[in-house]
Amino acid sequence: MSTLEEHKAGFLAIELDGAGYQNLATAVLAAESAGFHVATFADAPIPERVNALQRAAFAGPLTRNIALVPEVDTVYTEPFHISTQLASLDYVSGGRAGWIVTAADSPEAAAAVGRSFVQGEALAQEAAASVEVGRRLWDSWEDDAVIRDVATGRYLDVDKLHYVDFETPADFAGPAYSIKGPSIIPRPLQGQLPVLAAASLVGEGLVPLDSVDAVLVSAPTPELLVAEVRDVRARLGAAVAVVAELDVVLDSRGQPAVSRCASSAESGSSAEAGRARFVGSSAGLADVLDSLLKEADGVRLHPAVLDVDLEELSRLVLPELRQRGSLRAPLQDGTFRDLLGLERPASRYANTTIAAVGSEN
Repeated sequence: MSTLEEHKAGFLAIELDGAGYQNLATAVLAAESAGFHVATFADAPIPERVNALQRAAFAGPLTRNIALVPEVDTVYTEPFHISTQLASLDYVSGGRAGWIVTAADSPEAAAAVGRSFVQGEALAQEAAASVEVGRRLWDSWEDDAVIRDVATGRYLDVDKLHYVDFETPADFAGPAYSIKGPSIIPRPLQGQLPVLAAASLVGEGLVPLDSVDAVLVSAPTPELLVAEVRDVRARLGAAVAVVAELDVVLDSRGQPAVSRCASSAESGSSAEAGRARFVGSSAGLADVLDSLLKEADGVRLHPAVLDVDLEELSRLVLPELRQRGSLRAPLQDGTFRDLLGLERPASRYANTTIAAVGSEN
């Protein structure tokens, strides 16, 4: 893994949770046109709305440059299905997919699937196991497994498909399970999708550091966020990218941000989520982001009202950050791994094929 240390300028992500299925196309295209590098999709249960992964898949064929990164729960969703659906998203988006790992501490989610409620340290165990399954399954097809050999009538070289043989560890708190593999879909275009998780979920005894490519960092206030980014980088080292989380409420359409923030419709849930919130002018936000991007590799913005705040971000904030040299240019026709400065990895099982062939000679 590598980070964005070689880049002085950072990237911006935007959360599209405020975009329902009716206006998702408009929202994601507006974000891409504005120059955001990443669109993320929260997986909050909202009536009559499909889940985050499906919304990201819908956005895939509509867009060209912006990375599409849904939140996918690891506790109450089958790991095999997570892996294959994310691989499909990578194909549909042309290699621009990623995965924000979440571990739902939710009795309602447990009841919805008929599982016992998971909480405490067991949440990190579930997340770690799911990520490991996903990564093994993405590698279970070697890159050249599909041969389409008309002469012999073979579509696949079966020697380049591999069992993953995953079993939950002996101290696993939840119901034990195993995954044999291989996957039912060829290896993703990126080889391995970038995996992101909250910094609080990553570390010793949690999700292993080498299982993730980026961490999301939160703090109660914008003033504390820069310090928290520094602390996380010191704790985790340079092996992962660091992305700061920030809610935004901007002056817009003649209405001060403070007034908007006071309205119940735009009050949001920053305190509940533990995220810092910026309330003020576009110029003030540009100053805050300029400071954050000197410390973090990227910032994920959570607009209070998507169509209102995205307009101000597009018109005033992103152009100012580009002028200051704080913001990278949009990546044209690249992958999400390219944006994060990650090389495309070989399948972990490719060497086993080579070794097997060598032993026969």
